[in-house]
This record gives sequence, structure tokens and C-alpha cells, in this order.
Amino acid sequence: MSLTKKDIVAAITEKRYLSHINAGRAVEDLLEIIKESLESGEDVMISGFGKFCVKEKASRKGRNPATDSTMTLPARRVVTFKCAGILRDKCQT
Repeated sequence: MSLTKKDIVAAITEKRYLSHINAGRAVEDLLEIIKESLESGEDVMISGFGKFCVKEKASRKGRNPATDSTMTLPARRVVTFKCAGILRDKCQT
């Protein structure tokens, strides 16, 4: 089962004694800041958690398996995540 935004808001509400509305706004604001940074091409590093990086992918040749025709896939940007060592260690135990 995945951790959802609703679960995060509920946990913040419980741990920090914030109202559900304020916790929801805080989560939304945080995610919006991260999205805006990634859209502008900036990396986002959260200490003890990891780093979101924007990578440029070059155009490349591809193949449609249904028709077996070749095509050129356009260049694009993708977001990658590199886990921080502290978090990696906690996940391995």
C-alpha cells in the first residue's frame, strides 16, 4: 500500500498539533515549491531524504512493437531520485 497525501496530512495533524486544514496547506505548499523548482530545471535536495534531479534525455530511435515501424522519440526531461545514505540505511534494516 502506498503512502498518500491524505496519510501525510493526517500524520502531520497528529504529530504537530496542526489543524487538518493547516497541515493540508503546508503539504500542498511544499509540493508546489518542489514542482516549481523541478519545472524550472533546478534539482531539489532534502537533507536526510534524497535528491530529485532533472535529467535531459536526448532524442533517440524507437520502434512501435505493434507495427514494427521505427520512429524518432523526441528529447525530453525526466525526474530522477537518488536516496540519501541515511534513508537507504534505514530502509535496509
